[in-house]
Amino acid sequence: MKIVIPGGTGQVGRLLVRYFSGQGHQVLALHRSSSAELTAALAGSDVCINLAGRSVNCRYGAEKRREIFDSRIDTTRQLHEVMAGLGKPPRVWINASTATIYRHALDRAMTESNGELGGNEPGAPDTWNFSIAVAKGWEEAFFSKVTPLTRQVAIRSAITFSPDRGGAFDVLLGLVRHGLGGAQGSGEQFVSWIHEFDFVRRSTYSLPGRTSRVW
Repeated sequence: MKIVIPGGTGQVGRLLVRYFSGQGHQVLALHRSSSAELTAALAGSDVCINLAGRSVNCRYGAEKRREIFDSRIDTTRQLHEVMAGLGKPPRVWINASTATIYRHALDRAMTESNGELGGNEPGAPDTWNFSIAVAKGWEEAFFSKVTPLTRQVAIRSAITFSPDRGGAFDVLLGLVRHGLGGAQGSGEQFVSWIHEFDFVRRSTYSLPGRTSRVW
């Protein structure tokens, strides 16, 4: 298959490129692309996996928040315009989302089958509400238009851990090596994460011919 990955130069994108290329698929990872470039890349493709969005590894000032939000919603809307203009669009469009969309909970785990969407929980800091707003806006933009020739799958994933340099695990490992490991806050909170092998494995479920879910 021909698999196009907007935002495929980031940590998670590199994992998918490495895996799918190793399986013999033609994989094209894009960084920042114009509509013309996206059209050319997606023409004749089988799968689009959109991971585009500014890194959240930053201080959440006003400018960075705007970049985080706009980069995700704008790219998703841009892809809708490109897909609509293709005579033969990809059979599957997988769009990144985030498990941050669920409410912060200490009483139970939030899962695909029974998770409650978050937002404005009592005592929640504004940064939490912002992350939830990003997730909701991202999915709203993704499902805002019907794509009759393309199956849409939103991936509500968590932090992906791999030993690659520059990823979340690499950052946390660096803290531990400098003596800064240990509990954060009360130590009772849940930390959602997924291993790189599981992330790649679950992504393959959404490819043509597979049974798919929002997960």
